[in-house]
Amino acid sequence: MSYVLQTNNLTKRYGKKNLVLDSVSMNVPKGSIYGFVGKNGAGKTTLMRVVSGLNNPTNGGYSLNGVDYKDNRISKIRKKIGAVVETPSIYLNLNARDNLLLQYKLHGMEPTGLDDLLKLVGLPDTGKKKTKDFSLGMRQRLSIAFSLISNPDFLILDEPINGLDPEGIMEVRDLLIKLHNEREITILISSHILDELSKLATHYGFINKGTLIKEMSSEELERNCSKKISITVDSTRKLAPVLDQMGLIYTVLSETTAEIYSHIEVTPLVLALADKDCQVITMSEDNESLESYFIKLIGGAHNA
Repeated sequence: MSYVLQTNNLTKRYGKKNLVLDSVSMNVPKGSIYGFVGKNGAGKTTLMRVVSGLNNPTNGGYSLNGVDYKDNRISKIRKKIGAVVETPSIYLNLNARDNLLLQYKLHGMEPTGLDDLLKLVGLPDTGKKKTKDFSLGMRQRLSIAFSLISNPDFLILDEPINGLDPEGIMEVRDLLIKLHNEREITILISSHILDELSKLATHYGFINKGTLIKEMSSEELERNCSKKISITVDSTRKLAPVLDQMGLIYTVLSETTAEIYSHIEVTPLVLALADKDCQVITMSEDNESLESYFIKLIGGAHNA
C-alpha cells in the first residue's frame, strides 16, 4: 500500500511542559478519506499545521508522497497539497470570483480554470453578491476552492463542517465525495460531528491527549463496532449500580436513558433491575455509532 502521508514518532512541544503531539506514527493511504478523530485539544490541528508546513516538529518527522520533510524536493511536493487548517482570508466586500482571482494572484498563478473551480464547489451563479452575504456553508466551500487552485492530489481539512447547518453540512459532504471520486484526491479530514464523518471516511485515526491510539479502515471499524442496547428506565441512579455489579460497559445519557455496549442477557438484567425497584420502560438494540466507539476506545464510556 502506498501512502500520501506518513509520520514517524512525530512530536510537537510548546515550551518545556506543553507536549501536544507525543510520538505520533500515522499512515494516510493514497486514495483514502482519512477521518481524524479526537477531542478538542487532542492534537489534531497541531498535526495538520505541522504536515502543512506551518509549524516544525520538535522531534520525529514525516514524509509526503514518500519524500521526507527535510528533503529539498518537499517544496515541489507541497505545491500539490491543498489545506484549510485555519480560517482563510476571505475578503467580505468582494464576490466569490474576485476572492478566488486574488488567491490565484497571491500564488503567482494564471487564473485558468477559475470559473470551472467555482462550478465545482457549487458557486457558479453568485455573480456580484458579496461574500459577507454568503451563508457559512457557501464561505466554507469558497475556502475549499482556495485550496484547490493548484489542482492538489492531497487535501487537508480541519473541521470543515464545524458550525454549519444541516444543509451546509450536506453540501460540503457532497463536495468532498465528488473531489474524492472524480478527482481522486486523498483527503485528511477532522470533525467533531462524528456521525457525519462516518458517512465519508474510508480510514480512521483516533488521537487522544497527543497520542495516536488506533488506526483502522472503515471495514475494520464496522467489525469492531459492537451492538449497543439503548435502555430507558425510571431512574438511571438505580440502573447504574446494577450495571456495575454485572460488569457491563455503559454510558449514562440522562436521568432516564443509557446505552449498554456489552453483551447482555435481557431476562437476568430485567430481573436484577426489578429487584432494585428500577422499572424498564423501553429497550432496543442498535449499531454502535462512531462517537460511542470513540468514547469507549479512549476509556470514557463508563460514566455512572
